Amino acid sequence: MKILNDQQEEYRAFLKHIREEKQESSSLVKFVFTVITALICAIIVCVIFLNMADNVSRTNEDTTGIFKFTRKHKNEFNVPFAPRRQNILLLGIDSNGQGTDMWEGTRSDTILVVNIDPKTHSIKAISIPRDSKVYLPDNKGVQKINSAHALGGINLVKKTLRETFGIKIDRYIIVHDEAVEKVVDAIGGVPIYVEKNMHYHDYAGKLHIDLEKGNTVLNGKQAVGYLRYRKDGLGDIGRTQRQQWFMKSLFDKIHSPQIITKIPEVLNALNSYVKTDMSFYELSQYAALARSIDKNKIEIATLPGAPNQKGYISYWILDPAKTQEVINRMIYRDKPVMENGKFVAGIMYSPRRENDAEEIKKQLAELGFEVKMLQITQLSHSKFVANKNVVTTDFYNWLEKKVPSIRDFQFVYDPTGNFSVSSDFTIVLAEQ
Repeated sequence: MKILNDQQEEYRAFLKHIREEKQESSSLVKFVFTVITALICAIIVCVIFLNMADNVSRTNEDTTGIFKFTRKHKNEFNVPFAPRRQNILLLGIDSNGQGTDMWEGTRSDTILVVNIDPKTHSIKAISIPRDSKVYLPDNKGVQKINSAHALGGINLVKKTLRETFGIKIDRYIIVHDEAVEKVVDAIGGVPIYVEKNMHYHDYAGKLHIDLEKGNTVLNGKQAVGYLRYRKDGLGDIGRTQRQQWFMKSLFDKIHSPQIITKIPEVLNALNSYVKTDMSFYELSQYAALARSIDKNKIEIATLPGAPNQKGYISYWILDPAKTQEVINRMIYRDKPVMENGKFVAGIMYSPRRENDAEEIKKQLAELGFEVKMLQITQLSHSKFVANKNVVTTDFYNWLEKKVPSIRDFQFVYDPTGNFSVSSDFTIVLAEQ
């Protein structure tokens, strides 16, 4: 019990640190919902055109927290429709103000690299925090990575990803941040479970959030509010959870038969807010592939790091070892080797889910797993978290057959241990 109490105190301290961080600027607040913007539009564009068409070395540049990651043998991604993995860059950009060109001189509030593997019908997506401190190519100097698009457009973004992380981009989709509201309305809303009452009014920023706890269907304005809400005790952790759950709900919605009738409205909504280097034929091919993706083979991760303040500038300092580990797993699909026996299982649960947690613990114990439990008051949505590299989607797909109550949980790779009970994988049981 002492170990669990220590873990609870450590977790509370972590949450307190998040709460005590300085208030974010309005552009930073957009980060979470523009991540969703990019994914929304990328998936829906695929659906539209489908129906219309029927190792590693680390270079420490200095002591300021700027790192470059290179790989000795890189995979090539040249033929878009061959059975090779593809890297699709989803970029969500902000606005320079009314009357300005939406594509020129704009920063990227979202940088999401989606790795698609046609052979295994799987997707792995990496979110790169917009405040990541990097050295931009072409003598642009030390900057936040979100400045790359403003200073050199899409070409500088691609070059930065290649030279900093060793990630070659095959195709890109750029989405303006006004797309979320219009797209959600066009598809008739997104069903979601709102995990708590959310009320917030920013008259200067024209943001009004009035959401009640429970199951609901979010319209466009409500979706933006849900994704931007930050007035809870979990800070960035809470927003990240809502982002991930929203993506899952959206994925389920656009795979429903009813979405076909919404195609003209969606196409109209996206017409002014999406820019891509894909041809019509390429989009149709990617769409056909997207429709075949097994939702139990979708994995997401965020490049690990920590916040750092330098004067008035707040950076995200990437953890070099863990960042490389994420890139190897998500982009290069390195296959980890299991070194010893069974995994250690963790269950993190809301108070109302204690009985469910005990039942899952019993089932895991019968399978031979060591199980550690931790009750947390504030958990938004249920999910399956891989805390160690050796825990794969194949393992999860096997486990859900043995433990049916975790079926269709979203799979998240998080080597930081934020959601961990000193475990190799953690089953998170929220109220809903």
